Amino acid sequence: MHRVRLSLRLSQVAPSSTKAQGLYRPVSLLASRSLASVASVNAASKEGSLISKIEAKRKEALLGGGQKRIDTQHSKGKLTARERIHLLLDNNSFREYDAFVEHQCVDFGMEQQKITGDGVVTGHGTINGRLVYFFSQDFTAFGGSLSKMHAQKICKIMDQALMVGAPVIGLNDSGGARIQEGVDSLGGYADIFLKNVLSSGVIPQISMIMGPCAGGAVYSPALTDFTFMVRDSSYLFVTGPDVVKAVTNEEVTQEELGGAKAHTTKSGVAHLAFDNDIEALARLRDFVDFLPLSNRAEVPVKPTNDPISRIDPVLNTIVPADSTKAYDIKDVIERIVDDGNFFEIMPDYAKNIVIGFARLGGQTVSIVANQPLVSSGVLDINSSVKAARWVRFCDAFNIPLITFVDVPGFLPGTHQEHGGIIRNGAKLLYAYAEATVPKITIITRKAYGGAYDVMSSKHLRGDLNYSWPTGEIAVMGAKGAVEIIFRQSKDKSAAEADYVSKFANPLPAAQRGFLDDIILPAETRKIIIQDLHVLKGKKRENPWKKHGNVPL
Repeated sequence: MHRVRLSLRLSQVAPSSTKAQGLYRPVSLLASRSLASVASVNAASKEGSLISKIEAKRKEALLGGGQKRIDTQHSKGKLTARERIHLLLDNNSFREYDAFVEHQCVDFGMEQQKITGDGVVTGHGTINGRLVYFFSQDFTAFGGSLSKMHAQKICKIMDQALMVGAPVIGLNDSGGARIQEGVDSLGGYADIFLKNVLSSGVIPQISMIMGPCAGGAVYSPALTDFTFMVRDSSYLFVTGPDVVKAVTNEEVTQEELGGAKAHTTKSGVAHLAFDNDIEALARLRDFVDFLPLSNRAEVPVKPTNDPISRIDPVLNTIVPADSTKAYDIKDVIERIVDDGNFFEIMPDYAKNIVIGFARLGGQTVSIVANQPLVSSGVLDINSSVKAARWVRFCDAFNIPLITFVDVPGFLPGTHQEHGGIIRNGAKLLYAYAEATVPKITIITRKAYGGAYDVMSSKHLRGDLNYSWPTGEIAVMGAKGAVEIIFRQSKDKSAAEADYVSKFANPLPAAQRGFLDDIILPAETRKIIIQDLHVLKGKKRENPWKKHGNVPL
């Protein structure tokens, strides 16, 4: 009734002239503006409600499985997924993807159990100003178990890393496949494995095991370039202790079966182990500094105050005059590289060979060295495989190879022969022969037999091969050679001295061009850095092939 009366009143008083009608237009405009204002308020209210909902979801994602589970994680001496990211990345560099993702499973009541983020945090950030992509599994959310959506999040950042050319770091802390999702979960693992394989040799891939990693989940770290572990809180095994006991009746703990000690000293699956999460992430930051971002990126250079032409007279006497006495090759390495900084990889496995990163003239280089302190530096199955994979990684990412040789040969015996020393030793030979990066070799003492050939010799396209005056390049040691050549001789001492003068020194190899020079040990650093500068423009390609057939 009120609306009708108001309408009549307006019609009764409103003049009929056009001019007069114009006077009343502001009334209708005012009404429409008022309606627009109401609509705007409603839209703003709706938008505000949506924003509030989004922010609430974001807060849920930040909490993962909730405060109670976070407290449980802390009680075990472990950090949460997000705390680990905070320590790993530079301040304010973390950019998260897919924070709102939730699983899509509707079986076994899972539709009532959803955690925003679905048990993994993914994204990119920087380490010392350099781009990295990462995923950090959240054990507080479904035990970090892998679902279809969880795997999809990981695959997305792996695709992006491959596209832009940046390393991928995985912080693994997962109970394994999400059983409720069945084959979807298994398919998720396979999707990740494929990304690992396609990324191999293109971008560096690093796995940091910071909790359990069992079953199919172990094969992603195995496919990455480096696997690091945290002592007493991380485990890697295909089948756990309960299954082992059921099948073999063998009782074994998680630590004994797949702990950090087992994998860094016995299996060689893991490259390094750290005491806790904080140390692990700090050392990981240091490690990443040595790596190029991709196979097309330049090897990183870090400024140093260590003089390029530094001479170290101690090196002139570091190798004992008695060839049967041992010395520590790490002392040699640390005296040559920048600031004595050598980042050793796999220090507790196959100790008879030493591998790791260092810098020379600020540039990242790869070190491979026989270790006379352990089994006289002999090559065996484990040391061959350890060094071969290292050489292939460095070749894939254009990191120069510096090789220090003091090797009496390959380890003899039925255990080695039956274990496949021929096939496994060939892996190292293959790796060195295939490598096209700058290769500089220094023979510090012994280079005997086939091991001389294998250790980046001139015959395997070594770019620059040197020997110290203490070098001995021969088919075998003098005593063994004399027993064969002069088995009928009555004066074997004289025969041995004659053999030593002819072969147990670097001159015969130098006279044949197999050595580029015989250098003073004190000048080794200066010479290597000069050579690295010369070899910076090295271009060498292998014959076209789909791929070689490595003796796996």
